[in-house]
Amino acid sequence: MGGNVSTVGSAEQEWLAEAVRIATANVAEGGGPFGALVVRDGAVLATGTNQVTPALDPTAHAEVVAIRAACVALGDFQLTGCVLVSSCEPCPLCLSAALWARVDRVLYAADRHDAAAAGFDDREFYDLFSTPRETWPLTVAQLASARPTEPFEAWQANPDTVAY
Repeated sequence: MGGNVSTVGSAEQEWLAEAVRIATANVAEGGGPFGALVVRDGAVLATGTNQVTPALDPTAHAEVVAIRAACVALGDFQLTGCVLVSSCEPCPLCLSAALWARVDRVLYAADRHDAAAAGFDDREFYDLFSTPRETWPLTVAQLASARPTEPFEAWQANPDTVAY
């Protein structure tokens, strides 16, 4: 393992072992080799496995699936006080989901280099975000619009919005 390797307690090791176990089992069920848990106060709230190919959903990464299920279990879109545990270092999509969900910590087993060696190379996405947008293979461009901030104005004027 490279990078920032953390030493954790026995509970964290058990969670990590479970994430690896469900990731391995998911391969036999036609999913990708990734598994994740969301834990709060020592209890597993939800699990998720990679469902990209079975669900035909490129966002159905194990971490995102687990985050969605944990939010439903808690009845909240924020996971403050929770730990996201993954069989592999979360990709930029999953890290973004963890940030939006407001999890407290992310723990993982294999890293991005291990994933790349198995044919899952997220490193290109990590690298892409550090380059100027005009060099990306995907065009990302702002277009002129008559009222581009109208949705935000409506949001700010609505007294029933829930901040996130």
